[in-house]
Amino acid sequence: MRSTLLFLHLAGVIVWVGGMFFAHFCLRPVAGEMLPPFLRLQLLAGALGRFFKIVAAAIVLILFSGIGRMINVGFASAPLNWHVMMTTGLIMVVIFAVIYLRKFPNLQARVAAEDWPAAGAAMNGIRQLVAINLGLGVATMAIACFGVGF
Repeated sequence: MRSTLLFLHLAGVIVWVGGMFFAHFCLRPVAGEMLPPFLRLQLLAGALGRFFKIVAAAIVLILFSGIGRMINVGFASAPLNWHVMMTTGLIMVVIFAVIYLRKFPNLQARVAAEDWPAAGAAMNGIRQLVAINLGLGVATMAIACFGVGF
């Protein structure tokens, strides 16, 4: 059971953090260099729509496996870094919820209305929150690696 929970946890983290890294450092900059704003915003809104659905599933895996492991070990017996990881992970979930439930529908509406300046501003708000979540994700992975085991 431990190996299964670890696999599910790592798979979810790889999808979420790796996807944020790809979108932030690869997709967005190249789209900005190669596409005019209206095409770039349509591309990013479409790609993020798919990505966010996958991230929602990854979050379920991460929460299920992390809480499952904490229950198996016992919350009081779990190493301190597990509690820190859970805290940073829950902060990431809240930020994702803001992006997915508030910021992303605004981007979609602005793209659908072809209001490119407003869509660009909405995309910038998403970009900033993704950058914060990416930083938290990397910090959480460091906590996992340099603390006492998962």
